[in-house]
Amino acid sequence: MCPDIDTFTTIREPGADESTRPGSGNSVEDRSFGAHDVPVIEHARGLRTPVLQSLAELERRVVAVDGGRLKLEWPDLRGRRGDLVEDLLWWEGDRLLGFLGLYDYGVPTVELTGMVDPSVRRRGIATALLAAALPLCRERGFDTALLVVPREGAAAHALASSLGAALARSEHALELLGEPAGSPTPPELDLRPLVPDDIPAVDVLFAMGFGQSLPAPQDEAGAERLRLSRENTLVIHVGGAVVGAMRLIHDGEGAGVYGLVVRPDHRGRGLGREALRRACLRARAEGASRVQLEVAVENDTALGLYTSLGFTRVTTEDYYALPF
Repeated sequence: MCPDIDTFTTIREPGADESTRPGSGNSVEDRSFGAHDVPVIEHARGLRTPVLQSLAELERRVVAVDGGRLKLEWPDLRGRRGDLVEDLLWWEGDRLLGFLGLYDYGVPTVELTGMVDPSVRRRGIATALLAAALPLCRERGFDTALLVVPREGAAAHALASSLGAALARSEHALELLGEPAGSPTPPELDLRPLVPDDIPAVDVLFAMGFGQSLPAPQDEAGAERLRLSRENTLVIHVGGAVVGAMRLIHDGEGAGVYGLVVRPDHRGRGLGREALRRACLRARAEGASRVQLEVAVENDTALGLYTSLGFTRVTTEDYYALPF
């Protein structure tokens, strides 16, 4: 905590001149302030390649010290549209030392994930980034903001507690390296990309499995999210009927599986396991060296399914609901 954070932090508002914004993609000299660099929180509209590179370097430094992984959702970061402030960046000269991202998966909930360079912790950087983010969440119409914290991150848990945040849920982050275990079964399963005729049944499945449907697009950004979600959906067919679905999203050398669901009257037949096995093989054939997914800590059935294919736990992440 740093109660006097505003005495040495300049807030760079979204309307700042594009030619001088730290994330504008200009050379690092444009971000140098001399020997006594004044910290700047940049409200970033989109992330250009030099900033993404700085984020990747910051992530490496953090993981080298803390272990595990950070839930940064790189496909989302690379796909920022640039019309909204979705990321807050703490710069000191040309050094990116702190980050907080807003991940909008549809109103009313937004997820917040961030990191601070180990060399500058306990200076109130995370507190300042959150203080800058929460007004943005309110302005965008969210009524719930979930701060995603690795289970091992004692300082982040302490911060959430100091803010009066309540634990909402926890998930294991799992990873598969190499080929999935097991042999093909059952043979009648067909896994293929979603086509327009599948959409009504798939929407029902996702609503049934996860308690919510994809929100109807309210603007261009929402329409783009819906399009990408459809584009990345794989559908499980048995006997010509839609009985399950999942999303497979590629991210450089990795891939992520999201939202695996099977119709209740088709569970217990190994369909989910076989569909996931084939999805992992598909990801590897398309260049992924690892496949990641998440599972609720209380879902022992799903956890057993995933580990039987060779997935191992990387970390456990806690989701804290922040008070507005």
